[in-house]
Amino acid sequence: MKYTMSVLVENQPGVLSKVSGLFSRRGFNIDSLAVGTTEDPAVSRMTIVVDGDEYIVEQVEKQLNKLIPVIKVKTLEVGSHIPRMLSLIKVSVTAGQRADIMRVSELMGARIVDATRASLTIEFADTAERTETLETLLRPYGIREIVRTGTIAIEKGADPTRKKG
Repeated sequence: MKYTMSVLVENQPGVLSKVSGLFSRRGFNIDSLAVGTTEDPAVSRMTIVVDGDEYIVEQVEKQLNKLIPVIKVKTLEVGSHIPRMLSLIKVSVTAGQRADIMRVSELMGARIVDATRASLTIEFADTAERTETLETLLRPYGIREIVRTGTIAIEKGADPTRKKG
């Protein structure tokens, strides 16, 4: 099963290396990792998606909490958060296919961000599952290139994830 972890860390050099090193030393695989600053420029949020069982996730959470630059670790419960992944998908296009690809994009809520005579580049921000659906729909036209971010996630509701204390 895939688990999404939200990790608040001090925004300083070497933190990503420490966190990823923890995973590699223990033989845990990271499915997705996204990092960015928060509303506080001194704090970054890592969203880490790991594949494993509850025991593995519990061990990772305990080990992360031991790292000095880690402020808070929270495993997000299924249904309690909003996950998103940004994708840019470059699709081959002929004059006869252009309208079809544009309709598929519109139906899925994607945007065309670049158009040439031979290709369309589509921007899509949604869940991994819906991203896979869009890719499946576009594959028959000829996907030339895909670039994806890691998953980011925020908890539902009004309360933000806070630092300790």
